[in-house]
Amino acid sequence: MGVLPNSVILSIMTVLFLTLGYLGVPVAFALIAGVVVGTMFTPITLQSMMGQLFNGIDSEALMAIPFFLLVGELMTSANVVIRIADLSQALVGHIRGGLAQVTTVFSMFFSGMSGSSSADVAVLSRTMAQPMAREGYRPEFVAALIAAASTIAALVPPSIMAVVYGAIGNVSIAGLFLGGIVPGLMIGIGLMLYCYFFGPAGMRRPRSSLGHLSEAARAAALPLMIPIILLGGILTGWFTPTEAGVIAITYILVIVLPFLNPGHLRLVPRDLVQAGLIYSLPLITIAAASAFGWLLAYLRGPIVVAGWISDFAGTDPRRIMFALVLVFVIVGDFIEPIPAIIIFMPVVTVLTEAGNINGVHMGVVLIVTLAFGLITPPYGLALLMASKFIGVRFATALRASLPIYLIFFATIAFTIFFPDAVLFLPKLVFPESVGCFKAPGGTGYICP
Repeated sequence: MGVLPNSVILSIMTVLFLTLGYLGVPVAFALIAGVVVGTMFTPITLQSMMGQLFNGIDSEALMAIPFFLLVGELMTSANVVIRIADLSQALVGHIRGGLAQVTTVFSMFFSGMSGSSSADVAVLSRTMAQPMAREGYRPEFVAALIAAASTIAALVPPSIMAVVYGAIGNVSIAGLFLGGIVPGLMIGIGLMLYCYFFGPAGMRRPRSSLGHLSEAARAAALPLMIPIILLGGILTGWFTPTEAGVIAITYILVIVLPFLNPGHLRLVPRDLVQAGLIYSLPLITIAAASAFGWLLAYLRGPIVVAGWISDFAGTDPRRIMFALVLVFVIVGDFIEPIPAIIIFMPVVTVLTEAGNINGVHMGVVLIVTLAFGLITPPYGLALLMASKFIGVRFATALRASLPIYLIFFATIAFTIFFPDAVLFLPKLVFPESVGCFKAPGGTGYICP
């Protein structure tokens, strides 16, 4: 075929991808369709684009994802997470909002094990939906709360979104893990405050005694070691993220399951297969998005978009981040977070350098924004999953989630205006992750 102007090819690719996506075609195949059609109007061969599909997943850092998924799968299928739910009940079950508070705290605990918002939605729906229904919580409120709480998994370690962002953008994954803790806690605490002041009162329970709280903490002690292993090993430099995932799985197989649910050991092969199947979904999407993003870069699409944003924001870091937040809010309404990161990373890289913005700070801002996209229409994967699990219409769950948007708006604004708060933990625990270097005198660090 004849060669068309780059702008026309970009338009064809984008329209085709969005049209197929609205028709229900899986994101990976919609992206590949855009790549194939776009390639036909360029001198690039389809064989070269096949190579780009594989180059996109040829990253050692991405190997951490299946291990994090397997950690969540083992903990869920072995029903060990019920101990964490019991601990959450003992901690906050007496507060106004009852099980709504428990759901939020439970999600904050489990997010430190799974790294996947989808896994959090499944676990929270399976564990908390029926008890909340029995106590009279409206289904739409339950779906909205579970979907919003599940987004915490995208922020706190071992966030799969942070792993992908760090691997694709050449940003410290450990820095992104630490930087995501503050906004993750803000969303969790914000949801608790919302449930306290504006949510259903729920069933008021007596405050747990110190003995009951100690017993619940002991029962949940072994599972709660997993986030410590994952984060501690990575931050001390003992493990890479991939190795930390392997160590966590070994800990579950050797200690957690034999002590807490030995009968489940015979079902571990099933969990391995299930985790592999779950991993295949983001993996094929990463490959397709990498090829799509490479072709966009070849057609100079990122340069054009970066130019538009630069014309508006100049080199002011806050204006650049607000412009990117706007772009990613719109993009997150239509595209899953992982392909959005891969496709737009060239734009992000150019603007990060133009505004002299710390890479970890920019990454945390955009990850929070994409996590927000998990509960916004028309795609809203987390909200869509929660509404299906709970058995309520998506539009009804969406209306119930609208007030919760304010929590995300406040968190995004906070991460932009207060970079020192976001970078406090990375600078304190792992200074090299945010560009700090040892002082010439040999004591302390100098941070740009």
